[in-house]
Amino acid sequence: MTQSESHVIRVGIYAMPDEARDEFLRQLLSKEDTLRAQPGFIEASVLEQSGGPGEFNFVTIAEWENQDDYENALETIGTRHERHNFDPQELFSRLGIEADFATYTQIDG
Repeated sequence: MTQSESHVIRVGIYAMPDEARDEFLRQLLSKEDTLRAQPGFIEASVLEQSGGPGEFNFVTIAEWENQDDYENALETIGTRHERHNFDPQELFSRLGIEADFATYTQIDG
């Protein structure tokens, strides 16, 4: 299986003040139905840190069948943001959220 045929796993990690939690989750979860309806969507999780010294208190994980499905989903979400006049960077800046995103493929051993 080539990398373009491998499942794509998008991971987002977030550090934020406690007072940003509710609005962050409201915005994040509002697009859940849109993501789940996209071709190639496999599953998604939102994890909240419950212990340990780490500075990042939320992790999001979404898995897609392949790179094309992932890229198409990104376009759909971008269009949704435009339609709702939503700017994620403005939200992060206003709420003091630090975020990092990357895509991964699973290593079969």
